[in-house]
Amino acid sequence: MPYHRSDDGIYGEHAFTLFLIELAARLEYLVAFGRLDPVGDGGRYPLGSSVDFAPLPHYESLIHLRQVLRAALVSMARFWRLLGRVDAVWLLGPSPLQMGFVVLAALRRRRIILGVRQDTRAYIAHRHPTKRWVRPVAAAMDFAWHALSRTCPVIVVGPELARHYRRAGALLEINASLVTREEIVPVEQAIRRSYDGEPVEILSVGRLETEKNPLILADILAALTQHSNGWRLLICGEGPLRDALANRLAALGLSAKADLLGYVPHGPRLRSLYRESHLFLHASLTEGLPQVLLEAFAAGLPTVATDVGGVGAVGDAAMLVPPGDPAAAAAAIISLRDDPACRRRLVTAGHRYISDRTIDVECRRVAEFMRRAA
Repeated sequence: MPYHRSDDGIYGEHAFTLFLIELAARLEYLVAFGRLDPVGDGGRYPLGSSVDFAPLPHYESLIHLRQVLRAALVSMARFWRLLGRVDAVWLLGPSPLQMGFVVLAALRRRRIILGVRQDTRAYIAHRHPTKRWVRPVAAAMDFAWHALSRTCPVIVVGPELARHYRRAGALLEINASLVTREEIVPVEQAIRRSYDGEPVEILSVGRLETEKNPLILADILAALTQHSNGWRLLICGEGPLRDALANRLAALGLSAKADLLGYVPHGPRLRSLYRESHLFLHASLTEGLPQVLLEAFAAGLPTVATDVGGVGAVGDAAMLVPPGDPAAAAAAIISLRDDPACRRRLVTAGHRYISDRTIDVECRRVAEFMRRAA
């Protein structure tokens, strides 16, 4: 993960920083090791005093091989020194640098715990569709990580990855939830949400990247508008496809029916958007088990999601549709708007699902697993 330094400390760029802070409360010591961006200002989540920080040299992404190679030697030296302060390392991968960290941790006889949040091969293929060379590299990294799992404990996100790593020496499946118990909306309150007026507001939250398939949001809205005019699409997220999405909406004559809200940090404003919307839409091409679904369930928001990765694990808490099919997604949304009984079933199942997977529950499970491993 990239981090940023400001006058009042270190900030993480991704909401997973909140998970690390909660996890630190259950361990004697936790140090985060990540890329420190020397010029960026994208830090949104303060790491605080409970989590120590050890910086890596910055590189834009793993496909910038020259940057990665320049950073590698310094990264290895810093990681070697870091190993003197810990009993175990949790390596979230796979990635080329993590392979080097595995070797160094083994030499220092530190317990290695692997972490996997999504299908590496599918993620790379969708994220870089024109760069054919990255696919064999991703396959090789995935093979190496899977081989290491025979002797290293593994923490995975979602049941699909749990199946992939089922022969690991020790395995923990988690949800990486950021939802607190206090944030969960009671079922009876959620089902009182009215769908009689217009517009019906559909919320989408996610990065505007190729693998998230954001351009299909415009096509889904177009399909809905062909049925009736009473729709509004709220899109939270940032990324390289932001302008392409805006252009697609304009080309379809839908700019007035969609709000591109940019990145909305995890917090009160995002929770309000969930609670004030009518439906949640997730249209990704590849996933582990996305945090945004848990947030939607906590808000009691009926959800339509593509059946990819570990999303199917939510069972009847979401209405699942095929990826890349705007007509199917639009039909599911119309069905939910018109069917109160179906909405109630989804809201009730979502409430049940998230109630057992709050951040305190998940962090306690991770901490206990790490202690046993170490």
